[in-house]
Amino acid sequence: MSLRQFEYALAVAAEGSVTAAAELLHVAQPSMSQQIRNLERDLGVTLFARTAAGLVPTAVGRAFLKEAEVAVSAARRARATARAGADDLVGELVVAAQLGFGTRQLPGALSVLRRRFPRLEVTVFEESSSAELDRLCRRGALGLALMAACKRSPANAHRLGEEEFVVVMGAGHRGLAADRVELRELEGEPWVRFDRDSALDGVLLEAARDDGLTPATVARVSQTATAVRWAAHGLGVTLVPASAVPRGYEHLARPVFPAVSQPVIAVVQSDSGPAATALLELLRQESWDSSASFHRSGAGEPHDEGAVVNAGEGAVVNAGEQLVLSGDRSFRRAFDDGAGPLRAG
Repeated sequence: MSLRQFEYALAVAAEGSVTAAAELLHVAQPSMSQQIRNLERDLGVTLFARTAAGLVPTAVGRAFLKEAEVAVSAARRARATARAGADDLVGELVVAAQLGFGTRQLPGALSVLRRRFPRLEVTVFEESSSAELDRLCRRGALGLALMAACKRSPANAHRLGEEEFVVVMGAGHRGLAADRVELRELEGEPWVRFDRDSALDGVLLEAARDDGLTPATVARVSQTATAVRWAAHGLGVTLVPASAVPRGYEHLARPVFPAVSQPVIAVVQSDSGPAATALLELLRQESWDSSASFHRSGAGEPHDEGAVVNAGEGAVVNAGEQLVLSGDRSFRRAFDDGAGPLRAG
């Protein structure tokens, strides 16, 4: 077995076909097919099943691919470390960010990193589940993970600051008349919520439970920007980290009283290499106090002309979002370890 075979298998799993994977990696299709067959023969298992939708990993194939991804990532980090000179970094840095956290700080830090090291390739993806991020960190698949702290946070976690949460409401909502909003005052309001297993939905459930609030679900979405825009259109209210509010929507957001916040940490593996360490230092230099920009400005009028379109425009439901038409239900908390949001006051 070789790392090249691992890379081929990962590409086939991602593309769903040998032909597409070969094109992606600029390899001849017959050669890739032969390498996949050789790999399956060496392992003594079938990694992929042929279906109408294309090639899909078998159960044992999925288990193998998880470990193959760790091995390939570790090899790339080792190669980047070996090539890194005193004034240059090359190779790939894989970063995962928990959905909604560091939305403004991470792009700023990455921009500086790329200007300093233009030969460095950075891959960033968002993950909503705390448990999945924790699993990826422990398996060594990431160079750096940006996430909310929890009781089971790894020992190699570095605290960056606090993310305060804000409520986003539609223009003209009565809550915009105050500098802060008490969640109990939103009883009976429809809520735009996040996926059931996401950390963000866990924050809402914990905060609502403390305030004796039962949030009525009108929609579930998978992206913070979608939740903010739907709330701005008047579909319902939503609770998001302050840094996740897109520019132009700050006038529709208010901090919560008592304050709801989450410590934000960065997890860097000991063998991640100099690129991850450099990004960590840049993240430490970012400002994590994002709630200061949310205050009253008139009666919820936009700061910029056209900042919020009318409810009839752009109201198409994305394929990745789920509209819930029924009433509220009982949902499992996103934090498997029982960690909830920190509340001041």
